[in-house]
Amino acid sequence: MNMSSEPSADRPIISCRNLSKIYRMGDQEVHALNRVSLDIWPGEFVAIMGPSGSGKSSLMNLIGALDRPTSGEMWIKGSELSAMSRDELADLRNETLGFVFQQFNLLSRQDALSNVKLPLRYARREISDLDARARECLEMVGLGNRMDHRPMQLSGGQQQRVAIARALVNRPSILLADEPTGALDSRTTAEIMQLLVQLSRQGITIVLVTHEADVAAYASRQIHFRDGDIESDSAAPRTNMLSEQIS
Repeated sequence: MNMSSEPSADRPIISCRNLSKIYRMGDQEVHALNRVSLDIWPGEFVAIMGPSGSGKSSLMNLIGALDRPTSGEMWIKGSELSAMSRDELADLRNETLGFVFQQFNLLSRQDALSNVKLPLRYARREISDLDARARECLEMVGLGNRMDHRPMQLSGGQQQRVAIARALVNRPSILLADEPTGALDSRTTAEIMQLLVQLSRQGITIVLVTHEADVAAYASRQIHFRDGDIESDSAAPRTNMLSEQIS
């Protein structure tokens, strides 16, 4: 297995090859993804769009190593996920991937600093000062003066900023955001999306699932799904070229 510590600019950081996902519901089969192939490059900000049932959330779950494909291959940073053990997949989710969801999933009895520190307790890498790293991430999302506040003392937008800080605390290469603004008003949505744009400019690869065109407009690339297939992809020429082999 070839798990590099840093993404390389000359190869995709995420690659799907003939990816299919079939869910069995009683006697019926639901084809969520139909032999999907695509590349996402380091530092791209990609919006995955489509109506309910189009396959966008299924793709996000496969990229996040939260589910396995029925067939096909999913590669992250040069490693094919089906070749990885359960522990290796857990390390990938904790150290390479950061997750942001529509519901903030914060611990209600813990303050912002404690919520952000939580992933550090499961990291295998050595981190000398957990508080310092968590404080750094809260400063990064503009909450340096809210570290001792519990979720109920924060607005929805501030809670989502805490969730983003938590996703960043292990310095992931890839940030996966599933409808991150779905519970926010339009002004707060704009603030969160501008924050994601800033993170993308810092080199973090962002994959965003959304059904809202105004949210997707912040991304540099939009991929539209329908009935498990890619309907359109605004990729630049390089991202449309599928490699023959991923080393």
